[in-house]
Amino acid sequence: MTSHPRDIPLETARALVQRAVDKAEQLGLRGGIAVVGASGALVTASRLDHGGPGGMARAQSKAWISATQQIPSTEHLHRMTTLPQPISAGFVQVSPQAAFPGAGGMPVLDAGGLVVAGIAASGATVSPFLPAGVAAEVVSADGLPANPEDLLIAYALGVPYVGQHGDDQARWQARFGDLVVPADQALGTAPAPPASAQHELTWARGLCERAMAAATARGLRVAVCVVDPSGDPIQQDRMDDAVAGSVEVAHATAATAARYGCDSADLPSLFGQATAGLGPLHPAPFLAAPGGVPLVVDGRVVAGLGVGGAHPQACADIAAAAAT
Repeated sequence: MTSHPRDIPLETARALVQRAVDKAEQLGLRGGIAVVGASGALVTASRLDHGGPGGMARAQSKAWISATQQIPSTEHLHRMTTLPQPISAGFVQVSPQAAFPGAGGMPVLDAGGLVVAGIAASGATVSPFLPAGVAAEVVSADGLPANPEDLLIAYALGVPYVGQHGDDQARWQARFGDLVVPADQALGTAPAPPASAQHELTWARGLCERAMAAATARGLRVAVCVVDPSGDPIQQDRMDDAVAGSVEVAHATAATAARYGCDSADLPSLFGQATAGLGPLHPAPFLAAPGGVPLVVDGRVVAGLGVGGAHPQACADIAAAAAT
C-alpha cells in the first residue's frame, strides 16, 4: 500500500518564502508571499513590513490556483479568459479560492517532479509594474527586462527568470526607453543578502514559532496566524499534517481578537445576542470561539494571534502561552 500524498513540508515552504522575502527587501518591495499545498490548504505566508492589507489574500489565491491546477496561474488566466463566460464563472463559483486569477503564481515540484504546492506574491509594491525610481539593473535578469513580482518567485524557486505577465519589454520601454543593461551588471537574479529590516515580520514569525513549539510540547498539530489590527495576516503557518480547517480557524480567531481587543472567546459575554451580527460588519473573518488573543504593546492593540486545529480550549491555552 502506497502512502497518501502530502503537502510540501512547512520547513521547506518557509525556506521558499524566506528567499522571496530576501529578494523583496533587496529590490525595495513590500507585499506578501504565500505557499499553498497541493491539497489546497495554506502552508505558510509572510507579509513584509509596511506591505499593507490585501496582498496576502491575492498571493494565496494565485498560489492556490498553481497548486491545485498544477500549472502557472498565467496559464490558468489564459484559459479563463478564452473559455465561455458561464464556464469561467462556474469555476470561481465552485472554487472561490481562485477569486483572484492573476498571473504570477507558480507550481512547486518535489524531487520526483510532482506538484506539492504553489507559490505566489502580491501586495503594495509587489506587482509586474516597475516601481518609481527603480534602477534598471535591479529589474534586469541576465541583461533582459524583468518585473519585480516574477523576479521574487523565480528567485525563491531557484529557477531561470521567465516573465509570467507577458509585457516586460513594453514596461521596460516605457520606463527606460532603449537602455540596455549588460548581463554582467544585471542584479535581478543576483544573490540577495538575508533580509534585516523586517522587524514586524520577524516579531510575528517568532510568535508563530512559540505557538507551534507549545503545540508540539502538547503533542498537537495546529495552524497559527498573526494579524494586524484590521485582521489582515502578517504571518501564517500550518504545521505538517495539521487539518486543513485549522488555517481558517486560526485566522478568524486572530482577526476577532485583534479587531475587538479581547480574547476571541469573550465576545459572547461582551455582546450577548448581538455577537452574531458582528461578523457581517467587516470582511475580515470572524469567530467568537476560543483560540485568539489580542497582542497589546504600550496599551495599544497592535495585532492578534490565533491558533486552530485542536480542541478550542487547547488552542486558547497555546495562544495565551505564546503571547506571554
